This record gives sequence, C-alpha cells and structure tokens, in this order.
Amino acid sequence: MMKSHFDMFAGYNAWANRRLYEAAATLSEGQYRQDRGAFFKSMHGTLNHLLVGDRVWMHRFTGEGTPPARLDLILFEDLASLRAAREAEDRRIVAWVSSLDEERLAGTIRYRRVTGNKEAVEQALAPALAHFFNHQTHHRGQAHAILTSFGKRDLELDLLYYQREAGMAAGSA
Repeated sequence: MMKSHFDMFAGYNAWANRRLYEAAATLSEGQYRQDRGAFFKSMHGTLNHLLVGDRVWMHRFTGEGTPPARLDLILFEDLASLRAAREAEDRRIVAWVSSLDEERLAGTIRYRRVTGNKEAVEQALAPALAHFFNHQTHHRGQAHAILTSFGKRDLELDLLYYQREAGMAAGSA
C-alpha cells in the first residue's frame, strides 16, 4: 500500500517539476532572477534550492553522490542547465522509488544534517520520504507564488490534475 503511494508521488513530482519549469521559462531573465521575497528570494534561487534539497535527501536515501554543503547553493547559473539537471534528478528519484519494496519502506536511514547540529540522525524511511515529497511541494508553492506575482495564473500543479492526466481512478490514490 505504501509503495504505490510513493510511486504515485515520484511520478507526480516529475510531472509538477516539468510544468513548473515550462512556466518559469516564460519569465524574462529579469523576472527570473528578481527577489520576490520567497525563502530563496527569486525563481532562480527557489528552483536551485529544490534541486539542492533533492540531492541532499537522495544522498541520505541512497548514499550516492556528493550532497551540497549549503541549502542556498546555486548549482547552475542558467535555466537550461538547471532544467536538464532537474529532469535527470527526477528520473533518478522515480527509478529509486520504483526499486523500493514494502520491507525497505519499513526500514530506517541514518544521516547527518546539512545545517545546525551535525550529529547522526536515524529516522524511519517512509516518513522521511513523505517529508521529501512534501518539501518539494512546499517550495513549488513558493515558485508558483512568484509566477503569480508576475501575472502568470494558469499553472495547475494540484495532485488531482496529475492523477487525471495519468489516468488514475479517483479512488485509487
């Protein structure tokens, strides 16, 4: 049961990111980089943070790659490179979640935080994975607010839109 839930969120995450990047690409360079008061200031900062957060968590989950050392790190200076990296990371997330089974989801992970207290933390995997997807939704909401502030109000990111587009029955999610 949990497995299908996380498979759905991995697919939804990639879908929502594609839509977000399509919308971000309609901004002028000035709008894209303008500080709009979000946690990571601009669309550029917010999109970079989403990738940073995903790389931090995927390192925690898989032990693979080098996690970014700061949450506000700018990984890529241009939208095209950032978008290519985002798409690759989304494929990685979908593949990793797809490889999980219920037994692994019931397990734990150990990691160290990026900020604050650097002591090792042990945490159940399933709630950490739920946080992972929730964190992405949180910051996509901020990116959506940035787009809205520029008059771009037609971006739908709701899970129900993904479910309908993916042909998922209303009662199956």
